Amino acid sequence: MMHPVHLRRVCLLVALAFAGLAHAALPPVRHVFVLVLENKSFSHTFAPESAAPYLSRELPARGALLREYHGIGHYSLDNYLALISGQAPNYETQMDCQVFSEFQASRAVLDRNGQLHGAGCVYPKTVRTLTDQLKDAGLTWRAYMQDMGKNPDRERATCAHVPVGTPENTDAATAADQYATKHNPFVYFHSVIDDLAYCDAHVVNLDLLPQDLADASRTPNFVFITPNLCSDGHDDPCADGSKGGLAAIDSFLRHWVPQIEASPAFQRDGLLVITFDESSSISPAGSTACCGEHGLPGAKYPPGLNGPGGGRIGAVVLSPFVKPGTVSERPYNHYALLRTVEQLFGLAPLGYAGAVGVKAFGPDVFSAAAAPRPPAQ
Repeated sequence: MMHPVHLRRVCLLVALAFAGLAHAALPPVRHVFVLVLENKSFSHTFAPESAAPYLSRELPARGALLREYHGIGHYSLDNYLALISGQAPNYETQMDCQVFSEFQASRAVLDRNGQLHGAGCVYPKTVRTLTDQLKDAGLTWRAYMQDMGKNPDRERATCAHVPVGTPENTDAATAADQYATKHNPFVYFHSVIDDLAYCDAHVVNLDLLPQDLADASRTPNFVFITPNLCSDGHDDPCADGSKGGLAAIDSFLRHWVPQIEASPAFQRDGLLVITFDESSSISPAGSTACCGEHGLPGAKYPPGLNGPGGGRIGAVVLSPFVKPGTVSERPYNHYALLRTVEQLFGLAPLGYAGAVGVKAFGPDVFSAAAAPRPPAQ
């Protein structure tokens, strides 16, 4: 008898084929790297005079620039949660969860779009994440957080978060520690934090990434990278007095992107997506959306507070399966990125990643001219 997990994957592949989504045409990516930066609009980041020339010019010349990539809301946390769960913003996550509160559901089950109605921060186990899917499929994942645990009096070095029900203590950077829990979506799910040993092994400091990149067998199938509040461009100047903003972003990327690209896993079958959480403005102009985005039914505000989404932010995609200099004008958002990762790994879309209008990256991003490598074993 076929194992239930394997049966679900077979059913998904059949459904995708009949839906005309051309799953078989996707490149054999087996290692996905997602790197999220902070609070920059496309018109600023990718302007001709951008203060981040490495991100805005050098990297797109080596991969693909997604010009119509959008955030899904304001402020930060709701975007990070959408990237791994497909859940829409609720009032508490829009406000970056100033109290690490339990999610208070207004109904017992998910709706037909995979949404849990209610408000709060730490989701119950009924809300599945990409990490649950990867675990069930026998695939590996790890989240790397810069500065996590740098000040042990403030937070732990792994799986760092305050106790459920208590005020957040990492919302602002200090000179000694610029980690922010609100940029670490994994600790907002009971399916991750309730098993402390499991969480400790998977939500770790960025300093561990080089050793995991050294050997493809040690490189997780899914890697999520969160810079600190300086390196991600959030602060300028930074709490330690250094230059922030786009200059800090470029410095961080110049250090880490070559290491990822040089890794055996990336060179064989890797995909790196670099994007932002949201645009720099919560005005109506900075709260635009794409892809038929919906809010959470019953939510106090629309996802963008003053609009339907998180604004146009753009994304850069690097991979052996992407032709250098590719430019896509197709609309994507964080739900689309989640759907892309799930589709590459043969997983069903979660939450709004499965919504009508949300599409995985297609031939506008991936190119046969990129000479795909054989899939990893």
